[in-house]
Amino acid sequence: MNNKTVLTYFIFIITPLFFSCRGPVKEENKTNAAASSVSLHTDNEKYVRIDTKQSVISWKGSSLNGLNSQTGYVYPSKGELMIENGQLMGGTVEIDMNTIEDKNHRRDNKLVDHLKDPDFFEVEKFPFSILSITKVKSITSEDKQIIGNLTIKGITHPITFPAKLEVKAGIVRAKGKLVIDRTKWDVRYKSAKFYTLLANQTMSDSIEFHVSIVAKNK
Repeated sequence: MNNKTVLTYFIFIITPLFFSCRGPVKEENKTNAAASSVSLHTDNEKYVRIDTKQSVISWKGSSLNGLNSQTGYVYPSKGELMIENGQLMGGTVEIDMNTIEDKNHRRDNKLVDHLKDPDFFEVEKFPFSILSITKVKSITSEDKQIIGNLTIKGITHPITFPAKLEVKAGIVRAKGKLVIDRTKWDVRYKSAKFYTLLANQTMSDSIEFHVSIVAKNK
Protein backbone atom coordinates (compact mmCIF):
# COMPACT_ATOMS: atom_id res chain seq x y z
CA MET A 1 0.00 0.00 0.00
CA ASN A 2 1.63 3.32 -1.08
CA ASN A 3 1.67 6.53 0.95
CA LYS A 4 -1.19 8.11 -1.00
CA THR A 5 -3.41 5.10 -0.42
CA VAL A 6 -2.55 5.04 3.30
CA LEU A 7 -3.41 8.75 3.64
CA THR A 8 -6.74 8.30 1.87
CA TYR A 9 -7.61 5.33 4.05
CA PHE A 10 -6.73 7.28 7.20
CA ILE A 11 -8.96 10.20 6.22
CA PHE A 12 -11.80 7.81 5.38
CA ILE A 13 -11.62 6.26 8.87
CA ILE A 14 -11.08 9.41 10.95
CA THR A 15 -13.67 11.69 9.29
CA PRO A 16 -16.85 9.92 10.56
CA LEU A 17 -15.29 9.61 14.01
CA PHE A 18 -14.65 13.34 14.09
CA PHE A 19 -18.21 14.30 13.17
CA SER A 20 -19.78 11.64 15.39
CA CYS A 21 -17.92 13.13 18.37
CA ARG A 22 -19.20 16.63 17.62
CA GLY A 23 -22.85 15.66 17.19
CA PRO A 24 -23.82 14.81 20.81
CA VAL A 25 -22.20 18.00 22.12
CA LYS A 26 -24.50 20.13 19.95
CA GLU A 27 -27.52 18.12 21.03
CA GLU A 28 -26.62 18.50 24.72
CA ASN A 29 -26.27 22.26 24.38
CA LYS A 30 -29.60 22.44 22.60
CA THR A 31 -31.29 20.51 25.43
CA ASN A 32 -29.77 22.69 28.14
CA ALA A 33 -30.69 25.91 26.35
CA ALA A 34 -34.33 24.82 26.12
CA ALA A 35 -34.55 24.03 29.84
CA SER A 36 -35.76 27.55 30.70
CA SER A 37 -37.61 29.66 28.15
CA VAL A 38 -38.38 32.65 30.39
CA SER A 39 -36.43 35.88 29.89
CA LEU A 40 -36.93 38.85 32.21
CA HIS A 41 -37.02 42.60 31.57
CA THR A 42 -33.84 43.81 33.24
CA ASP A 43 -33.99 47.53 32.43
CA ASN A 44 -37.68 48.36 32.57
CA GLU A 45 -39.01 50.11 35.68
CA LYS A 46 -42.53 48.80 35.05
CA TYR A 47 -41.42 45.29 35.99
CA VAL A 48 -40.77 44.13 39.55
CA ARG A 49 -38.82 40.96 40.18
CA ILE A 50 -40.39 38.04 42.04
CA ASP A 51 -38.74 37.24 45.35
CA THR A 52 -38.32 33.47 45.06
CA LYS A 53 -37.51 33.13 48.78
CA GLN A 54 -40.83 34.62 49.86
CA SER A 55 -43.05 33.22 47.11
CA VAL A 56 -44.62 29.78 47.21
CA ILE A 57 -47.34 27.73 45.54
CA SER A 58 -49.17 25.14 47.60
CA TRP A 59 -50.93 22.24 45.90
CA LYS A 60 -53.68 19.81 46.85
CA GLY A 61 -54.82 16.61 45.18
CA SER A 62 -57.38 14.12 46.44
CA SER A 63 -59.26 10.95 45.71
CA LEU A 64 -62.56 11.28 43.87
CA ASN A 65 -64.55 10.67 47.06
CA GLY A 66 -62.47 13.24 48.93
CA LEU A 67 -61.50 10.85 51.73
CA ASN A 68 -57.82 10.76 50.85
CA SER A 69 -55.90 13.93 50.01
CA GLN A 70 -52.30 15.04 49.67
CA THR A 71 -50.91 18.55 50.01
CA GLY A 72 -47.53 20.16 49.54
CA TYR A 73 -45.53 22.95 48.01
CA VAL A 74 -43.60 23.97 44.90
CA TYR A 75 -41.53 27.12 44.36
CA PRO A 76 -40.91 29.73 41.63
CA SER A 77 -37.43 29.78 40.13
CA LYS A 78 -37.80 33.28 38.66
CA GLY A 79 -40.39 35.71 37.34
CA GLU A 80 -41.68 39.27 37.22
CA LEU A 81 -44.87 41.29 37.48
CA MET A 82 -45.73 44.30 35.35
CA ILE A 83 -47.12 47.19 37.40
CA GLU A 84 -48.51 50.44 35.97
CA ASN A 85 -49.96 53.17 38.21
CA GLY A 86 -50.13 50.72 41.10
CA GLN A 87 -52.08 48.16 39.08
CA LEU A 88 -51.06 44.68 37.95
CA MET A 89 -50.99 44.52 34.15
CA GLY A 90 -49.19 41.26 33.42
CA GLY A 91 -46.35 39.00 34.39
CA THR A 92 -44.64 35.65 34.21
CA VAL A 93 -43.89 33.09 36.90
CA GLU A 94 -41.54 30.20 36.16
CA ILE A 95 -42.03 27.26 38.54
CA ASP A 96 -39.23 24.80 39.28
CA MET A 97 -40.95 21.41 39.35
CA ASN A 98 -37.89 19.84 40.97
CA THR A 99 -38.79 21.74 44.16
CA ILE A 100 -41.98 19.73 44.76
CA GLU A 101 -42.41 18.99 48.48
CA ASP A 102 -44.99 17.22 50.61
CA LYS A 103 -46.88 18.95 53.43
CA ASN A 104 -43.90 18.46 55.76
CA HIS A 105 -41.52 20.12 53.26
CA ARG A 106 -39.85 16.79 52.44
CA ARG A 107 -38.54 15.98 48.97
CA ASP A 108 -37.04 12.54 49.49
CA ASN A 109 -39.98 10.16 49.71
CA LYS A 110 -42.13 7.95 47.52
CA LEU A 111 -44.91 10.53 47.18
CA VAL A 112 -42.61 13.22 45.78
CA ASP A 113 -40.77 10.71 43.59
CA HIS A 114 -44.10 9.59 42.14
CA LEU A 115 -45.21 13.17 41.47
CA LYS A 116 -42.00 13.70 39.50
CA ASP A 117 -42.35 10.59 37.33
CA PRO A 118 -44.34 10.28 34.04
CA ASP A 119 -47.55 9.34 35.91
CA PHE A 120 -47.76 12.96 36.96
CA PHE A 121 -45.46 15.84 35.99
CA GLU A 122 -42.56 14.03 34.24
CA VAL A 123 -40.12 16.48 35.81
CA GLU A 124 -36.95 15.13 34.24
CA LYS A 125 -38.33 15.96 30.79
CA PHE A 126 -40.30 19.05 31.81
CA PRO A 127 -38.45 20.71 34.70
CA PHE A 128 -40.38 23.98 34.54
CA SER A 129 -44.01 25.02 34.48
CA ILE A 130 -44.96 28.58 33.50
CA LEU A 131 -47.81 30.82 34.61
CA SER A 132 -48.24 33.79 32.26
CA ILE A 133 -50.56 36.69 33.09
CA THR A 134 -51.95 38.29 29.95
CA LYS A 135 -54.82 40.39 31.32
CA VAL A 136 -56.13 41.59 34.67
CA LYS A 137 -59.67 42.72 35.42
CA SER A 138 -60.29 44.82 38.53
CA ILE A 139 -63.25 43.83 40.70
CA THR A 140 -62.28 46.13 43.59
CA SER A 141 -59.04 47.92 44.47
CA GLU A 142 -57.66 44.63 45.84
CA ASP A 143 -59.77 41.94 44.19
CA LYS A 144 -58.71 40.98 40.67
CA GLN A 145 -59.56 38.45 38.02
CA ILE A 146 -56.38 37.02 36.51
CA ILE A 147 -56.47 35.84 32.90
CA GLY A 148 -53.53 34.06 31.36
CA ASN A 149 -51.96 30.78 30.33
CA LEU A 150 -50.58 27.84 32.28
CA THR A 151 -47.94 25.55 30.79
CA ILE A 152 -47.34 22.13 32.38
CA LYS A 153 -45.47 19.27 30.68
CA GLY A 154 -45.04 21.49 27.63
CA ILE A 155 -48.83 21.83 27.24
CA THR A 156 -50.44 25.28 27.44
CA HIS A 157 -54.07 26.09 28.24
CA PRO A 158 -55.83 29.36 29.12
CA ILE A 159 -56.77 29.94 32.76
CA THR A 160 -58.82 32.41 34.78
CA PHE A 161 -58.77 32.72 38.56
CA PRO A 162 -59.43 35.25 41.36
CA ALA A 163 -56.62 36.95 43.25
CA LYS A 164 -55.99 39.66 45.82
CA LEU A 165 -53.33 42.27 45.11
CA GLU A 166 -51.54 44.76 47.34
CA VAL A 167 -48.98 47.28 46.08
CA LYS A 168 -47.26 49.20 48.85
CA ALA A 169 -43.84 50.83 49.24
CA GLY A 170 -42.46 49.15 46.14
CA ILE A 171 -43.55 45.69 47.26
CA VAL A 172 -46.24 43.71 45.43
CA ARG A 173 -48.10 40.92 47.22
CA ALA A 174 -50.49 38.74 45.25
CA LYS A 175 -52.48 35.73 46.40
CA GLY A 176 -54.78 33.62 44.25
CA LYS A 177 -56.51 30.27 44.08
CA LEU A 178 -56.42 28.24 40.88
CA VAL A 179 -58.18 24.93 40.24
CA ILE A 180 -57.36 22.99 37.08
CA ASP A 181 -58.45 19.79 35.38
CA ARG A 182 -55.12 17.96 35.41
CA THR A 183 -56.04 15.73 32.48
CA LYS A 184 -55.87 18.73 30.13
CA TRP A 185 -52.15 18.78 30.88
CA ASP A 186 -51.77 15.03 30.33
CA VAL A 187 -51.70 14.12 34.03
CA ARG A 188 -53.87 11.02 33.76
CA TYR A 189 -52.92 8.86 36.74
CA LYS A 190 -56.00 7.04 38.11
CA SER A 191 -58.38 9.37 36.28
CA ALA A 192 -61.85 7.97 35.60
CA LYS A 193 -61.64 9.51 32.12
CA PHE A 194 -58.91 7.07 31.11
CA TYR A 195 -59.12 4.12 33.53
CA THR A 196 -62.01 1.89 34.55
CA LEU A 197 -62.61 -0.39 37.55
CA LEU A 198 -60.57 1.81 39.90
CA ALA A 199 -63.33 1.96 42.52
CA ASN A 200 -62.14 3.86 45.62
CA GLN A 201 -58.70 4.35 44.07
CA THR A 202 -60.01 6.84 41.51
CA MET A 203 -58.36 10.23 41.89
CA SER A 204 -60.09 13.56 41.31
CA ASP A 205 -59.17 15.29 38.08
CA SER A 206 -59.01 18.59 39.95
CA ILE A 207 -55.75 19.93 41.37
CA GLU A 208 -55.93 22.99 43.60
CA PHE A 209 -53.15 25.59 43.67
CA HIS A 210 -52.82 28.46 46.15
CA VAL A 211 -50.41 30.99 44.67
CA SER A 212 -48.61 33.44 46.96
CA ILE A 213 -46.25 35.83 45.16
CA VAL A 214 -44.06 38.62 46.56
CA ALA A 215 -42.30 40.93 44.11
CA LYS A 216 -40.01 43.87 44.77
CA ASN A 217 -38.32 46.68 42.89
CA LYS A 218 -34.78 45.79 41.87
